Amino acid sequence: MSNSSHASRWRGRRAGLLALAATIGMVLTACSGGGPAPSDSGGEVGEPQRGGEITVLLDAGYSGGWATGLDPATSNGTGANLPQNAAIFGGLFTLEADDDGSNARIEPNQAESYEWQDDGLKLVVTLREGIEFSDGTPFNAEAVLWNWIRELSSGSTGAPVLDLNTSLEPPELSQEFMDSLWAALPADVDRDAVMGRLGAIRVVDDLTIEMNFNSVNGAFVNGLPTANLNLIASPTAYAELGADQFKVTPIGAGPFVVELNRQSERLELVRNENYFKDGLPYLDALNFQSVAGDQVMYQTLLSGQGDVVEGLSAVTLINEARNNPQVEVHLGAPTSPYVVQLNTRKEPFDDIRARQAIYHATDFAAIQEGLFGGEGDLSQSFTASGGLFYTPEIEGYPEYDLDKAKALVEELGGLEVELGTTDIVTARSVTTALQTQWEKAGIDVTIDSKPLGDVITKFTSGDWESMLQTAGAWDPAAGIGVQVRFGSTSPFSGTPLPEGATSTADAIAKGLRSPLDELLVQAVATVDEAERKAAYTEVAEVIAKEAYGPFGVAFSPAQVVRKGVHGPGLTTPIPALAVNTGVLYDRVWVEQ
Repeated sequence: MSNSSHASRWRGRRAGLLALAATIGMVLTACSGGGPAPSDSGGEVGEPQRGGEITVLLDAGYSGGWATGLDPATSNGTGANLPQNAAIFGGLFTLEADDDGSNARIEPNQAESYEWQDDGLKLVVTLREGIEFSDGTPFNAEAVLWNWIRELSSGSTGAPVLDLNTSLEPPELSQEFMDSLWAALPADVDRDAVMGRLGAIRVVDDLTIEMNFNSVNGAFVNGLPTANLNLIASPTAYAELGADQFKVTPIGAGPFVVELNRQSERLELVRNENYFKDGLPYLDALNFQSVAGDQVMYQTLLSGQGDVVEGLSAVTLINEARNNPQVEVHLGAPTSPYVVQLNTRKEPFDDIRARQAIYHATDFAAIQEGLFGGEGDLSQSFTASGGLFYTPEIEGYPEYDLDKAKALVEELGGLEVELGTTDIVTARSVTTALQTQWEKAGIDVTIDSKPLGDVITKFTSGDWESMLQTAGAWDPAAGIGVQVRFGSTSPFSGTPLPEGATSTADAIAKGLRSPLDELLVQAVATVDEAERKAAYTEVAEVIAKEAYGPFGVAFSPAQVVRKGVHGPGLTTPIPALAVNTGVLYDRVWVEQ
């Protein structure tokens, strides 16, 4: 029962790249077709059943690696390790969607509600009453404060950059709390910075905590599911276990507790009998197995040694899986299209005519048809149909026009280009197609495919010309969002430096911003979604006008499951938060 029989349309799969483990994790993927639908396996899905266990196979190069451990304050894999984190910690908030993947929205989970006050400068979060960590200690506002201060002060790349109002005087806190907090922070922590954060983040009462900002951050809550601030651990357990053991066997209030953890190899979890949702989780046990690459993951699934592959990326394997009656393929709602980033800070793309030539020589519609059977989302901006503020067509976008491309190349006296990408099968296929198209316009193209780590190094060195990546996230400001790709001070951007800046560091030190930076700031400086959408439309128009990078086909994560496994994010689509979908493991169940 392949989901293809019920496919409404194909979507695709991740492809591009990126990284930075926590917020930035890594990247790419690519994909295929099928079509999401609630139970696109074709059969009737019955009522969830309690019991059983499953093993989830994760790519060792991404979500299957947790070398820095699972303590949210010190892990650098928060964004990549969404599966493990969702199972152990649950989360204050989750990204939910209707069964068809539409109407995606952030919903309170361990939190009961949130409210913006003081014109968007104060966020007040109310927790659900009666939640306990799996060690039986209370999940309250003081525990959240302890976690948030640690998570912002311990150097994890999973911590968001926040403009907190640290000028507020810290309230008086108990000596017991302060002793516990200092003992859990790095020995060399900046204590003044910590005290400033304790002024900005305050416990209101046992179930209420507030966070005070200097400026409005309309994307903050939407970005929480990929940040470590969403993951709340037991302070008592940390004190009892110590730092080294806690990152191996952390204690949270999620649906499962750790029974065995072999770092970046295998994680075995069992049901949290203290879980706050009646009747959940459905599974008795949940295992995560790290596996080297798509081919091995798929073969491991077929051999019966696994039940789920999260994020299969190879197009050929996905298509093979769709035709295999042993398994089902479910594609999420796409959020992130491919983009060819152009580095304006060096030749040849410091000349807008060269950038325009690339736009006019690029025919992503043909690539969509040729490589992906005509299915998937085409986008002229940084989100796809599963993301917020999706605008498929942008005014002034330089569209495919081979004659214009040829004329520009002739005017330039020729154009030689190095096109980089991550060394992934689908990404290589797309770069090869682009090479063929661009050469028709007279552009000489050299492809440079590298492992993700080398791509990151090349980005940060600034020594690159063009890069095929993915851009976007469910919220354009979260995860691998538009700021990462096009903000002038991002290490992964090739847009012009602000006027007066000699380098990225210089721009940051002087507080300089480019006109595009100003628009990006405006896009999060409000909690009004209509205002945010208007701002992002303007951002997309500037990117098109300045020809900073043509956008292409959007992909979505592909989940491959054996028959009888069901759950949100696996067999019903949820938009990808950044690279991968956030599976809601407390509601995953298996037919007995």
